[in-house]
Amino acid sequence: MYPERGIKQQIGAGLPVALFIITVLALIVTSMAQQQESSGASVSQQILSQRAFYAAESGAQVAVAEALSGSSCGSVSSSITFSNGGLSNCSAGITCTSVQADIDGSPAPETVFTLLSNGQCGSGPEVASRTIEVRVR
Repeated sequence: MYPERGIKQQIGAGLPVALFIITVLALIVTSMAQQQESSGASVSQQILSQRAFYAAESGAQVAVAEALSGSSCGSVSSSITFSNGGLSNCSAGITCTSVQADIDGSPAPETVFTLLSNGQCGSGPEVASRTIEVRVR
């Protein structure tokens, strides 16, 4: 009933279609892998940035305590290196300036300390730093 077809008469597109599908799937997988890698690096940098912020905040708190207890910028540490917990391998560089100012109208001027704390975490190409400025009297 059906005429026999010879090999010469068979024309198919199966192989080119299969190669096209394999190529497209390979490109999709590759792009997803690259996106996942960049997303992981972004999260890592964000965590490092948060640690640097907390290092700067901790340095500022230590500097406020030292400035108020010593009543001068000379009693404030210039740098703090953290070695425990979440701030390991982080440091805070602190600068202090003070001015005498009449704030509340009293005859004796008050000392106002301006403390600048620069927190830094990481090393090499993966470094994050944050700066916090605090004024206290």
